[in-house]
Amino acid sequence: LLGGSVTTLMSKAGFPPANPHYPIPDYVGGEILVLLIIMALVIVLRRNLSVENPGKLQHAMEMFLEFTQNLADEMIGHGARRYVPLIGTLGLFIVICNMLGLIPTFVTPTASIQVPLGCAVMVFIHYNFQGLRRHGILGYLRHLCGPMMGIAIIMLPTEILSNVLRMLSLSVSLWANMLVGGILESVFTGLIPIAVPAIFMALHIFESFLQAYVFMILPALYISLATAEEH
Repeated sequence: LLGGSVTTLMSKAGFPPANPHYPIPDYVGGEILVLLIIMALVIVLRRNLSVENPGKLQHAMEMFLEFTQNLADEMIGHGARRYVPLIGTLGLFIVICNMLGLIPTFVTPTASIQVPLGCAVMVFIHYNFQGLRRHGILGYLRHLCGPMMGIAIIMLPTEILSNVLRMLSLSVSLWANMLVGGILESVFTGLIPIAVPAIFMALHIFESFLQAYVFMILPALYISLATAEEH
């Protein structure tokens, strides 16, 4: 729908798309659709908020909010509620992205490495920012050096490498699971079109929620590690 306009804009900016007829990759279109779905849910929820007679959507979102708050409290501890919007939004975005591929002709955005990597980079920037905010620049560097300054020369590069690997493992884990799941579903559905599709759809739904949970609990853990006070 917007291919011609996007191609023109990208060409004028000096970044001509590889495929002028389809300048917007499927995973980007999927992300935009998921964001629109979330915005629509928020608008509907806000318009129908009720204390006396809450609807099914409000009940579901209240349960999700309570689950996210309990997860944050358990993983982070004091002051955890300030991180609930980030953790909850990540979980909601990931689970809808994961399940979008169940709709015929739609793709699973998280089966493209760019989507999980983008989320992981955002998490990486956020928890390190929170660590800097809590400890200050020098304090955060000391935090990364560990409790004994005598081994700081070993601990500091180790911690830096560990932080980078967290970002990579978070993105690759989600990407690999959704990509392989989609491939297996396509292969076995083509071989055995009776009953097997339903089984793989159920597995896809389970994997979608599981990976979204992982993408909520690990950022909470990283925030906890970055903001922890030394004793």
